[in-house]
Amino acid sequence: MDKTPNTTPRQSWTFSNDVNSDIRRAAATGIYDIRGGGAKRRVPHFDDLLFLGASMSRYPLEGYREKCDTSVTLGTRFAKKPIELKIPVTIAGMSFGALSGQAKEALGRGATLAGTSTTTGDGGMTEEERGHSEKLIYQYLPSRYGMNPDDLRRADAIEIVVGQGAKPGGGGMLLGQKITERVAGMRDLPVGIDQRSACRHPDWTGPDDLEIKILEIREITNWEKPIYIKVGGARPYYDTALAVKAGADVVVLDGMQGGTAATQDVFIEHVGQPTLACIRPAVQALQDLGMHREVQLVVSGGIRNGADVAKALALGADAVAIGTAALVALGDNDPKWEAEYQELGTTAGAYDDWHEGRDPAGITTQDPELASRLDPVAAGRRLRNYLNVMTLECQTIARACGKSHVHNLEPEDLCALTMEAAAMARVPLAGTDWYPGKPGF
Repeated sequence: MDKTPNTTPRQSWTFSNDVNSDIRRAAATGIYDIRGGGAKRRVPHFDDLLFLGASMSRYPLEGYREKCDTSVTLGTRFAKKPIELKIPVTIAGMSFGALSGQAKEALGRGATLAGTSTTTGDGGMTEEERGHSEKLIYQYLPSRYGMNPDDLRRADAIEIVVGQGAKPGGGGMLLGQKITERVAGMRDLPVGIDQRSACRHPDWTGPDDLEIKILEIREITNWEKPIYIKVGGARPYYDTALAVKAGADVVVLDGMQGGTAATQDVFIEHVGQPTLACIRPAVQALQDLGMHREVQLVVSGGIRNGADVAKALALGADAVAIGTAALVALGDNDPKWEAEYQELGTTAGAYDDWHEGRDPAGITTQDPELASRLDPVAAGRRLRNYLNVMTLECQTIARACGKSHVHNLEPEDLCALTMEAAAMARVPLAGTDWYPGKPGF
């Protein structure tokens, strides 16, 4: 018998190679790491839920003979002109500056072809996006870059951004290499100088002040435009309740799997809650106020396919918003640019240096040569195709559960594969009728 002891070196879990690399980088540079994209750590997500399709106790719908509606109306509470969408998937706010003009145009084209809306992001409204977006949501951020009353009136809805899932409590960043003459002109900034957006609005400090601000915006827009309030997934019950009390028509709830153009890596990985953990508390707040479905809930942060959409709707959302997935649909992180990604010290699928403005796909850049690689017409069609597939997948699941509208999906159509997902989604652990924290247990 070989009695040679096992001498294979063991790496520390606490001080792994990745952790040690971060420590060495911090020690060498004296600055924190900035990157784009979303959280890379594994947290409970929609994959940890399964649908309970119809069998004996439920009847499914025939896919080609029985209708399953996907339409959604946002902003029915106070606005004279609510947003009517054909599908429950919208495009989240991503700024011109973070994205190229061609990318903003492609998002507008794709969203319009699919019958949904897109959102401006920080830095104002571009003609490329307004001109190709049938329904455009105008983001009103703490920075107020590019904000003017005329564009508020040109928009179809206003989204007041209080927080973002990738960095709740933090402001945005746009490094100087992406601040071209056009970007600088729109934001009233010097060319080529790093920009850091404020983390809170300068003219209100709480929900009472926000109510006054919302009334001001309603007066400017003649009470026509729905007012959304976007919050990061940190304290979803109270943030949703306060947004409703301040007068929101729609609450947009962004979980930590949401992406960003640029922020501190420590924010992306260590601040906020998983999207899955945020939905039920927000829905509970709406129900407690008697406002569920009267004030619509849009969920974002890590939505990738029609199953994710269906699960968010089953947990009580009215619609979802996608950002990172939309960029991938346009062509971002495409392996065809692998050689150039490797020259940047990364690889397709791992590229998150969006803030540096050297994206080979021409999407997260202001470099004219790189941006010209993206054909906005072809990319818009790709986005349309992707949105259509997501919608069809969501419909397929809804029909399998016997639902004639995707909004008829409900928590009892779901079960959870893990204790964590069961607790967060408040649906039974598979094979049981129990979840952690269930009343009476």
